[in-house]
Amino acid sequence: MQKVAYLFPGQGAQYVGMGKDFYENCADARDIFNEAEEILPDLGIKRLCFEGPIEELTQTANSQVCILVTSIAAHKALSSWLLAHGKGFEVVACAGLSLGELTALVSAGSINFQDAVQLVRRRGELMEEASIKNPGTMASVIGFSLKGLREVCAVSGAEIANLNCPGQIVISGTKESVQKTITISMERGAKRAIPLNVSGGFHSSLMEGASRLLRIELDKVQFSVSEIGIVSNATAGYEKIPEEIKENLVKQLYSPVRWEESVREIVAQGVDTFFEIGPGKVLKGLLRRIDSKLKVYNIEKMEDLDNLDVS
Repeated sequence: MQKVAYLFPGQGAQYVGMGKDFYENCADARDIFNEAEEILPDLGIKRLCFEGPIEELTQTANSQVCILVTSIAAHKALSSWLLAHGKGFEVVACAGLSLGELTALVSAGSINFQDAVQLVRRRGELMEEASIKNPGTMASVIGFSLKGLREVCAVSGAEIANLNCPGQIVISGTKESVQKTITISMERGAKRAIPLNVSGGFHSSLMEGASRLLRIELDKVQFSVSEIGIVSNATAGYEKIPEEIKENLVKQLYSPVRWEESVREIVAQGVDTFFEIGPGKVLKGLLRRIDSKLKVYNIEKMEDLDNLDVS
């Protein structure tokens, strides 16, 4: 049986209308949205996902849980389609970009959906609160070496936040430190430096306060050992023991997301086919830059299932 991996998007993938197609056309996906509404009745997840407004959907406290719910609905729709069409393959690994790691844990059965919805809602609130207390921002630096960028950050005070793919590194920190990093990097030969439209300095020491509070929330949740390998953002290695999972989720908030290494770890297990499940196509773009030979299917709308051609 063919080996595949499931990947789940992180914050920034949100857009108004996401998940609506699955909700209207797949009973299992519809159940996910309805259950989420029952878990968080005051938030209005369906309204935020389907109608917006984008300004409210994009708020960190809202976007994270909305992306999680949409991604799990897409995962349910994929599972239903595979069952209905008699298709199947061996899912040997799951991973997610930042927030997406929690979605991966749900898909792999390590944490139940209700706990995940409540946890991710709280995670978003904690990160938003930390952003207000310790303002920061992020930027993507293109065409500059990791060694060179680390040297610049040692001077500027910014930090490495995401190791996404060859030639693309995201930095994080105070607005002053990030701007200083952009200026120096461009002077030293970076091709481009793009400020990101984010509300805080995520995956940096500015989030350490939020990470300590997240640990308290994680200790309230039951995690299970999954048969499917889950690759951690913080270590780029497989995590199985529940206490390790919790520790890595805490560390993830203030440590670099080692995405390129995570993908290469999965490929090393003999996987060359990936499913990006949920809103957006960011991960597909990153995978193509990591290894152009990899096959990536997007599961974002019902038409993606209608056009799915798998053995």
